Amino acid sequence: MIPYRRRMMVAIAVATLLPAWACSAQAALPEVNVYKDPNCGCCGAWAEHMRRNGFRVTTHDVTDLGAVKRKHRVPEALGSCHTATVAGYAIEGHVPAEDVRRLLAQRPADVIGLAVPGMPLGSPGMESPTPQRYDVLAFDAQGRSRIFQRR
Repeated sequence: MIPYRRRMMVAIAVATLLPAWACSAQAALPEVNVYKDPNCGCCGAWAEHMRRNGFRVTTHDVTDLGAVKRKHRVPEALGSCHTATVAGYAIEGHVPAEDVRRLLAQRPADVIGLAVPGMPLGSPGMESPTPQRYDVLAFDAQGRSRIFQRR
């Protein structure tokens, strides 16, 4: 009888605490604001990728993406179809959530954002049976970029 009670108490404790732990883990991630063209489907797919990976996401349909990119100092050569912000960083294009998490964990002093230029097939939101290799680039306030992750 006692082992059964003990198992029940453990099961109740797990059932009670697990949802609270899951919510606190998700709440620890900062909000992602996505600025996109209202007619772009792949931007919405990328936002959904970020949600599936635990981020809270708010999308903003804008008509002048160029102004958003300039405001967040995204180098023109690194442009893509949407720009996001998270914890003070600019995220340009189809950057995987894993790389955003790494950026937030490492917080390199000279980096103001990450970018996946263009729209490579196989990147999040651009899923394809024939994915392309692509680089995730980190960029600084002077517009210089370097490879952050090869994919």
